[in-house]
Amino acid sequence: MSAAPPRHTFCTRESHVSSRIPQARRGRRAKAILIALPVGLAGTLIPHPFTAAAAPSPDAVISEVYGGGGNSGASLRFDFIELGNAGSTPFDLGGWSVQYLSGSPTPTSKWQVTPLSGTVPAGGRYLVQEAAGAGGDTALPTPDAIGTISMSATSGTVALVHSTTALTCLTAADCAADGTVKDVVGFGTAAVREGSPATGAGNTTSVSRDAKFADTDDNSADFTGSAPSPTNSKSEAGGGDLPPPPTDTTPGPLRVHDIQGTTRLSPANGQTVTNVPGVVTAIRSTGSKGYWIQDPDADTNPATSEAIFVFTGSTAPVVKVGDSVVVSGKISEYYPGGKSSGTQSVTEITGPTASVLSSGNKLPATEIIDAATIPDAYAPTVEGGNIEARQLEPAAYALDWLEAHEGMLVEIHDTRVVGASNQYNETWITTKPKQNPTPRGGTVVTGYDNPNPGRLLIASLTGDQLKANVGDTLTGITSGPLDYANYGGYNIQGTTLGTVTPGGLKPETAQKGKSNELSVATYNVENLDPTDPQTKFERLAAGVVGNLASPDIISLEEIQDNNGAKDDGTVAADRTMAQFIGAIKAAGGPAYDWRSVDPVNDQDGGEPGGNIRNVFLFNPERVGFVDRPGGDSTTAVQVVADGKKGVKLSVSPGRINPASDAWTSSRKPLVGEFVFRGEQVFVIGNHFNSKGGDQPLHGAVQPPVLGSETQRLAQAQEVNSFVSALLAKDNKAKVVVLGDMNDYQFSKPLETLTAGGVLTDLINTLPVGERYSYVYDGNSQTLDHILVSPAIKKPAYDVVHINAEFSDQTSDHDPQVVRIK
Repeated sequence: MSAAPPRHTFCTRESHVSSRIPQARRGRRAKAILIALPVGLAGTLIPHPFTAAAAPSPDAVISEVYGGGGNSGASLRFDFIELGNAGSTPFDLGGWSVQYLSGSPTPTSKWQVTPLSGTVPAGGRYLVQEAAGAGGDTALPTPDAIGTISMSATSGTVALVHSTTALTCLTAADCAADGTVKDVVGFGTAAVREGSPATGAGNTTSVSRDAKFADTDDNSADFTGSAPSPTNSKSEAGGGDLPPPPTDTTPGPLRVHDIQGTTRLSPANGQTVTNVPGVVTAIRSTGSKGYWIQDPDADTNPATSEAIFVFTGSTAPVVKVGDSVVVSGKISEYYPGGKSSGTQSVTEITGPTASVLSSGNKLPATEIIDAATIPDAYAPTVEGGNIEARQLEPAAYALDWLEAHEGMLVEIHDTRVVGASNQYNETWITTKPKQNPTPRGGTVVTGYDNPNPGRLLIASLTGDQLKANVGDTLTGITSGPLDYANYGGYNIQGTTLGTVTPGGLKPETAQKGKSNELSVATYNVENLDPTDPQTKFERLAAGVVGNLASPDIISLEEIQDNNGAKDDGTVAADRTMAQFIGAIKAAGGPAYDWRSVDPVNDQDGGEPGGNIRNVFLFNPERVGFVDRPGGDSTTAVQVVADGKKGVKLSVSPGRINPASDAWTSSRKPLVGEFVFRGEQVFVIGNHFNSKGGDQPLHGAVQPPVLGSETQRLAQAQEVNSFVSALLAKDNKAKVVVLGDMNDYQFSKPLETLTAGGVLTDLINTLPVGERYSYVYDGNSQTLDHILVSPAIKKPAYDVVHINAEFSDQTSDHDPQVVRIK
């Protein structure tokens, strides 16, 4: 049993962090952790040599951890966490919690929380029951606390925390520095642990301390693998018999629509239900295993779903599609990514027992979704933001219509692809083909109030692979149960998939600049370093030469240090740049030179150990770079008077106010002074902080809270102040501000960046349907920008679409270029 991560409004990413684990294979409760890497390369966290090291505890500790409950071969049905108290007085657990993190966390992974109460007796133990699997025939002793965390049997981290708020640390070092953490146990290959991780955990074995609860802050020394021995605060050990499965197959008092109710939360949540009838409509046999049942005898209320997911844990379902069944179990609201992520929940029957009444039954009729089916209004809003308890209005709001059909069979016909197929076999389509179309077949975001509710994610339960680009058509019938996940929200788990009919989309080519035009581009090259395959360098180089027409200056984002994610103190990127420049030259491009400022190790965010930074590439045959010494990772560049010439930079290259809190764990802007045909040009390369931590567009809070926006506002203010100071000294200065701003042209950070008329955002000069450089969850949107000062007249600007709309991407961003006379 294992948990998966979350997401934001239109896009939540670490720069390009599109880290995702699809519902069909997310491993959220799989006994062996299934960690899906982010799309492209999403700044994935990896194990480090750091270890969490809270001081050895003289009293309460985690004494045993078991994640194999209900797995193949297991006798115990439930996962559990046991606490021990080595002290001489009871340990009060008021305000405490136990928390769980997957063994290989990604940047969007979330800790799952079980609050505690009562006390751990002196010298005694305290038992926390967690989620049940589908197997096992033995119950735990009466637990002292009950949670719903599905833990991995083989790799994970458990923490004892003096808080009920989910931890945010994702590395051992950060967790060790968190003062609320009292004890940490990492097992298997866990990245977060004390010392080395404990070994010996499995389906039939737990990891446990000795009888004295010895704590040396080394999990491998303190814990051993053995048969589980759960003990509660009353010293009751072992396990008891589970209630026998029902022999009466008469349908119980509750039907599926009674369980689903008319809000997002089941009125039966937490209750045990008996003999709920339905027909099996689809089976998920990998990852989060289980099956959907749907009641063919629907009620007349459009707000109640007639289907529900039956979660069987790591055990493959034994029922078959078309079986008429009655199912007993416990009703649970499962939050993909954890409740703290802001997602909605999925109503499920957990710990199920089922009886098959008959087989080969006709499936309930599917609901056909066309352009008029889903309402144009996306989501309701309520005071306080959380819409979970609000009565559903499926005729009024898209999210309500989708929730009212959770788990039910739906189908679509001949729909246009608006988000290219990714490595997880996810493809986005639109059910509303006339909704904000782009000229190339996508659907563009025009504002926070217009998130394109026609978008729908298509996944696959069959194993069939789609390979579609934006503008292709998914021809024929695509059908399956309507599901919900933390990545993308509502989706069709396809049991039947249509056929991809190509739309003929081709990569674009920029117009080559004239001899008297300075061409300046921005390109996020997605964590580029020498450990990447040479083919990535070659493909990026081919794009620079063939599609961007070899710009005079390129501001690059996400250039990593010389050994990438290896966190050994390396910050130099000369090998990375030499390999890239060599690939460009081999592709027929110019012999570029480059400038940058190495960051302080591990201080600029991104993939741990990677030390991403902004870099200027420039063609010395066309443009000169003005070098002024003194620029380093901690020195702030200043604008100084230059006699009759106007202004100059105090250092070049330099960084804007690197000591400002605005740049904490984020890239600092790179400023350089260039000369083109005798003209002075200032270029500022940017990579603002990611949207990680923002609530999802499809989540339970409407409108979503944009927690990451605060830092981008501060960053935008820093850059705006620098440009304003420059123009105050020379109002004719030519300034180009560009890069991955991680926000939209209509966002508050971009309003702040352009405040006072010091900059014009060129994305707004394009037709509305062409204002995008990135595609996320089927929404074409812009995160990358080129802005210019008033002295730059009639710039020729283009977003060059070569990546974001294609299933075969070199980067997840499209580059942009501006030509300036």
